[in-house]
Amino acid sequence: MEKLNIALISLHGLIRVENPELGRDADTGGQVIYVLELARELARHPQVGHVNLFTRQIIDSKVDDQYAQLEEPIAENAKLIRIPFGPKRYLRKEALWPHIDSFVDQALGYFRRHGLPDIIHGHYADAGLAGAQLARLLHIPYVFTGHSLGRVKRERLTVSQEDSETLDTKYRFPNRFEAEEVSLETAVMVVTSTNQEVTDQYAFYDHYQPSRMEVIPPGVDLSRYSPPTTETLPPIATEVDRFLRNPDLPLIFTMARPDDRKNLEALVRVYGENKELQEKANLLLVLGTRDDLKDLARGQRNVLQNILYLIDRYDLYGKVSYPKQHAPSDVPDLYRLAQMRGGVFINPALTEPFGLTLLEAAASGLPIVATNDGGPRDIIANCQNGLLIDPLDDETIAHALLRMLTEPEQWKEWSQSGQTGVAQHYTWKKHVERYMRDLTDILEHSVRPALADRPKVRRIPSFDRLIITDLDNTLTGDPEGLQEFIQILKSHENIGFGVATGRRLDSALELIEELGLPKPDLIDTDAGTQLHYGEKLTPDRTWQSQIGYAWKPKEIRAILDNQPGFFLQKPEHQSDFKISYEVDAEKAPSLGEIRKLLRAAGIRAKVVLSLGMYLDVLPVRGGSELSIRHVLWKWGFPPEHVLVAGDSGNDAGMLKGRTLGVVVGNHSEELESLRDYPRIYFAEGCHARGIIEGLHYYQFLDHIVIPNDATE
Repeated sequence: MEKLNIALISLHGLIRVENPELGRDADTGGQVIYVLELARELARHPQVGHVNLFTRQIIDSKVDDQYAQLEEPIAENAKLIRIPFGPKRYLRKEALWPHIDSFVDQALGYFRRHGLPDIIHGHYADAGLAGAQLARLLHIPYVFTGHSLGRVKRERLTVSQEDSETLDTKYRFPNRFEAEEVSLETAVMVVTSTNQEVTDQYAFYDHYQPSRMEVIPPGVDLSRYSPPTTETLPPIATEVDRFLRNPDLPLIFTMARPDDRKNLEALVRVYGENKELQEKANLLLVLGTRDDLKDLARGQRNVLQNILYLIDRYDLYGKVSYPKQHAPSDVPDLYRLAQMRGGVFINPALTEPFGLTLLEAAASGLPIVATNDGGPRDIIANCQNGLLIDPLDDETIAHALLRMLTEPEQWKEWSQSGQTGVAQHYTWKKHVERYMRDLTDILEHSVRPALADRPKVRRIPSFDRLIITDLDNTLTGDPEGLQEFIQILKSHENIGFGVATGRRLDSALELIEELGLPKPDLIDTDAGTQLHYGEKLTPDRTWQSQIGYAWKPKEIRAILDNQPGFFLQKPEHQSDFKISYEVDAEKAPSLGEIRKLLRAAGIRAKVVLSLGMYLDVLPVRGGSELSIRHVLWKWGFPPEHVLVAGDSGNDAGMLKGRTLGVVVGNHSEELESLRDYPRIYFAEGCHARGIIEGLHYYQFLDHIVIPNDATE
């Protein structure tokens, strides 16, 4: 077997190889260490040829220049690759959703230049969605790791604080839920850290398939995290102790980014309300790094300000240490300092998918108290090194901490058990051995990607730019505007012409002739499920070979034909890979409910609503977002030289990404959600005049400009 080329994707936060800035913000936490260590250990495996970890390039004076570098070595045959997409400045993960399609296009360009990977592995919902799209288009096996799941987080936050609508706006939960569903639908393997994650967290999802889930716990770097070997205090002790009246007391130590989910305010409140805890221990809060509270994101600033308020309210001065700065190299010493003083590490998070800090503490000989959720359950079961708590029960938190601080013999037993358990169960070497065993099995049963082999005769288009437009309601509706558009096409031989329509091929050709349009260079019909080229209507055989994947039309009709408000369209609107209905919006299930019905039956399919009443069900590898990208991949055509225009929901896929999108003025309501997206221009002109307006906006007939390239 040839050595594998593995692509890991982790898009949000700040990732760099040396001295990662963990805790700098809510998006830069344990996942950074996870993907870096995974890449580094995979690169050591004898079956791996190369590992690329893809993330986002950031050019921003507020962050280090390192994040602007396009490449950074991780190991001898592994590197970090930063892909430019979206605005250059740093964005929190909730603001990345409109730019995911742009990443997909940029990654396709990279793969075209450097070759396809054998495996794509997406980390978290944003990279999960991007990786799933790439895998569907390129027919490459896909692996997903959720790290933390949106439905679990939302449930916990709803219990503890804000109303659902506020949470959905703040955290973009609807985007995240759908991204996680698409990731689970696409993945041949889902890597989880714990059994509880499989049974109690992924079970919230429609595409919950336990058979695809593998519990492979992450590891800890035992060369960095180990118990103290000397009684000399580490240098970081000076920074910690300057807050404390009695620095020799044991330390109740927590280290987390200031985020609502981490439940840090509850920890301070428990400590503040318990005099015995204050007498027996100091509280050490390592909450990332900061120069000025004003510079932090609002959510982080609120958490820290609430903590400072609680310190003042309970008059905890001299008992709580909350240093502003620490280097990554200080982190092992912080655990050792707490261990030397007979302390305890606590993770009181509302939900904890895994908890790498718990492994680091255990490897350092520091007993742990942790939330009874996800990773902590398995870690304490395997390592026998601490106690589980209910993060919403102040009394149980206080009781667990006091037990840790008042039972010295038990403390020693927990300390030793943690070190032994981590070495036995939680190393990256063991993680990768199990991971590679599963990957090998997956690849042995996978078909070679159709696009891995370049065509023997590459037909390069004779034009240097391309207009692709929908037919109905986009080109139709304004005969005079249409004639003006046709004249533009005829007078610019360097511009190719393509049509993308929900119509069948025969119906589309009739309308093209009726409108007097030039013969298209590309015709994409049946809602992105059929592709033909040129005057001879040459079919795209590569596309034909992939489109039927997981397609079950009989099962789909058995579920949807009898739904209230559903009316099957006439036979001329159906095709081999498209089932079309008219729906009565007042009676029919919502789009989300329709997807849920299909997913509950184990059916993989896309559902697209247009003009509020026409519903198409397509294969998962169909749709204009994939068909147009497939064409550009085969032709080697830059998306910046492609203008796409449409008016309804089945055009949404091709409008997103790095092509130049035009939404005509008479568009339907479902396209309003794209106003935040880059490279999508909403024209005032209707029908063909809207397309012409878009041509002028992008100066498409001359030297192309992209005024809306970096929509915030």
